[in-house]
Amino acid sequence: MRILVTGGCGFIGSNLICYLLEKYDDIHILNIDALTYAANPENLSSIAGDQRYEFRQIDIVDREGVRDAIRSFKPDGIYHLAAESHVDNSINEPAAFVMTNVVGMYNLLEEARQFWSLGDSSGRFLHVSTDEVYGSLDSEGVFFEESPFRPNSPYSATKASSDHLARAWYHTYGMDVVTTNCSNNFGPRQHREKLIPTVIKSALAHRPIPVYGDGKNVRDWIYVEDHCTALDVVFLKGRSGETYLIGTRNEWPNIDLVTLICRMLDEQRGDGPEGGYESLITFVTDRPGHDQRYAVDPSKIERELGWNAERSFEDAMRETVRWYSERVETSEIRRENSGRREEG
Repeated sequence: MRILVTGGCGFIGSNLICYLLEKYDDIHILNIDALTYAANPENLSSIAGDQRYEFRQIDIVDREGVRDAIRSFKPDGIYHLAAESHVDNSINEPAAFVMTNVVGMYNLLEEARQFWSLGDSSGRFLHVSTDEVYGSLDSEGVFFEESPFRPNSPYSATKASSDHLARAWYHTYGMDVVTTNCSNNFGPRQHREKLIPTVIKSALAHRPIPVYGDGKNVRDWIYVEDHCTALDVVFLKGRSGETYLIGTRNEWPNIDLVTLICRMLDEQRGDGPEGGYESLITFVTDRPGHDQRYAVDPSKIERELGWNAERSFEDAMRETVRWYSERVETSEIRRENSGRREEG
């Protein structure tokens, strides 16, 4: 099996590549990544000598680069994860999000379609998206695959656009496309601006831990390796043209999650300020259009494909906190705290 992964130097992409190489012996993976600020080639240092893996620095906005990668590598399938994904950045600089998440998606779909149309059989295109395309929920209810799109940020609007393109290429051209929309991920290798790495870095530096608004925004959290197992199952068994929501029914208000992380740091490190790391929590001005709550119903993927998350949330979170805290003094993540934070 020859698999092309886009955005493989990012958080979810790097975890996915490591997962696939560990699970399958007969696999060859090409990772194409533009290596923007959100990518880190060191995420894949553990597989640097693996002959089943290769990397090419390609921006998916570059149509010719995408064409060359697809036609020379000849993939049997594509996992598309490359995206601009930081909501704060999309508010300040939306143009990059339109280019990568919309134009880049078009380039990949069209070049894959044209390549596979030259052969006797088509490959599978798995488009990895987000629950943010559905907008915001109040205190009740959940998103389903059929829920209307109501994106509230430039980021989620461009991801909704890419989801529509995936649907159109299936219905118009009969392309084997399947889409996943996942809840917030956590785990190792996440970009430093995201919520959990920001909390840990700030805490260990005895700096204020920034929390947006009143901290009551709610997110459903999934361990990144559980997300990878879901993507694997959807790629192999998902029905063409379908969408699958991936989540764990594990909702946490931001303030409760931050408090949990602080208490885990107290247990693991024991070197916090007077009153513990929790005393560093500081509420800051909310960002524009901040969605109140996300929650997805994963019944379809559970029922049709037999997938379920395997990791205990608290065990995985404790392991994640330890992973970042052990690296906070290394060059891997030792940078000045920018003050920006993303939820996941």
